[in-house]
Amino acid sequence: MSKILIRGAKVLGGEPQDVLIDGELIEAVGTGLPADGAQVIEAEGKVLLPGLVDLHTHLREPGREDSETVLTGTRAAASGGYTAVFAMANTFPVADTAGVVEQVYRLGKESGYCDVQPIGAVTVGLEGRKLAELGAMHESAAGVTVFSDDGKCVDDAVIMRRALEYVKAFGGVVAQHAQEPRLTEGAQMNEGIVSAELGLGGWPAVAEESIIARDVLLAEHVGSRVHICHLSTAGSVEIVRWAKSRGIDVTAEVTPHHLLLTDEMVRTYNPVYKVNPPLRTERDVMALREALADGTIDIVATDHAPHPHEDKDCEWAAAAMGMVGLETALSVVQQTMVETGMLTWADVADRMSVTPARIGQATGHGRPISAGEPANLTLLDSAYRGEVDPAGFASRSRNTPYEGRELPGRVTHTFLRGRATVVDGKLA
Repeated sequence: MSKILIRGAKVLGGEPQDVLIDGELIEAVGTGLPADGAQVIEAEGKVLLPGLVDLHTHLREPGREDSETVLTGTRAAASGGYTAVFAMANTFPVADTAGVVEQVYRLGKESGYCDVQPIGAVTVGLEGRKLAELGAMHESAAGVTVFSDDGKCVDDAVIMRRALEYVKAFGGVVAQHAQEPRLTEGAQMNEGIVSAELGLGGWPAVAEESIIARDVLLAEHVGSRVHICHLSTAGSVEIVRWAKSRGIDVTAEVTPHHLLLTDEMVRTYNPVYKVNPPLRTERDVMALREALADGTIDIVATDHAPHPHEDKDCEWAAAAMGMVGLETALSVVQQTMVETGMLTWADVADRMSVTPARIGQATGHGRPISAGEPANLTLLDSAYRGEVDPAGFASRSRNTPYEGRELPGRVTHTFLRGRATVVDGKLA
């Protein structure tokens, strides 16, 4: 059935309205719209948002299909309300050539659960020595516009400058994993009181902040765009705020887990809390929330980092860094930002759909919920409360820090160009 009527939804959290979908497009938005043979979804009390866009997802394919595949990752994305994800380049082989990014792009097309836009590596093999084929990846069928060595920092200032100069020619952006490697050798968690008490190697805030400071100055010098991945410290917030006040073209993201969890969790020695950048202090968490609210931090990005059981069910020092996040992101943002009064649902649509789509140039996503626009939509039961059970995840991996924790909100429906990918909370 090509016509769908979503009846009585709170569009962007506002007054109840009906939304009529015909084929791939929204045909009409209003009150009392006639069904005219359309399939009707009763959405009273539910919030309707534009389909979410994640600028920072690890889909692991090719090479680590034991953790995730493009198919399972996009199923997880749809379950979380996402209609587009940007797939990071740290695969095996690395997505540093036109051939590899086109492979990921094609796998995304075949999956059908959400649009997949590959991110290209900045340097060959993520080794930080030689620029990858940035132009060829941009001109490929994948049309890459975002480049990142995420998982590793582009720590060489000359290489970073050249990358910024190169992508400027076609309006691309370099997304930096800000981590000065010499300052984080052997680091296991945030450097601070907790790391000192536990005797674990510390990851100091200055290791992030020093790279961000350098890169915003490089972006200003070159006149190019830089995006800061998973910003995690209060100091980083102040640097980005200063850079924006100066007119530097910088954007920044925060992960859901950095909005909620602190380094106190590491006292459990449970490797599910081991992540890069590490969980920081309560002061940092509050600064990140305030920065997301005032627009200093532009977007929420999941940094969805799936790992197989054996890479997390081990001693802390040997465990891999990372957490899955696609299926819980909207719930965490609801708890930390909406229920605290720091963001409205319209603000959430901006931070999790409109702005990430703009940064990544994801055509057709992050659009207004109005007639003539693509029907990329997410319907949320914001009144729902429930414990997180990773056994029900669509992701191939289960390394969530929220197992057993009660979180609000549940995505009941996701639509990709008018086609339901999630219906009544289950994959279509």
